Amino acid sequence: MLEMAKSSITLFFRGKLFSEPGKVYRQTAIGATITALLVIALAKAGLPLAVAAGLACLIGGALQPYLFKNLKYR
Repeated sequence: MLEMAKSSITLFFRGKLFSEPGKVYRQTAIGATITALLVIALAKAGLPLAVAAGLACLIGGALQPYLFKNLKYR
């Protein structure tokens, strides 16, 4: 299992894991932007920064399967 993870990581950084790398970068940027906006909004709402960051990361991480569901692998 460790070898499979290592192989996937290597292929990802070589740009050969996904058939449309541009779409992967776009979906990743969307997720990061949503997470960053959530941190800012929750902090402005009065939550401590650590709590705001934790909640935003939880929501942003839960959003990743939805964002990545239509990606094609090689």
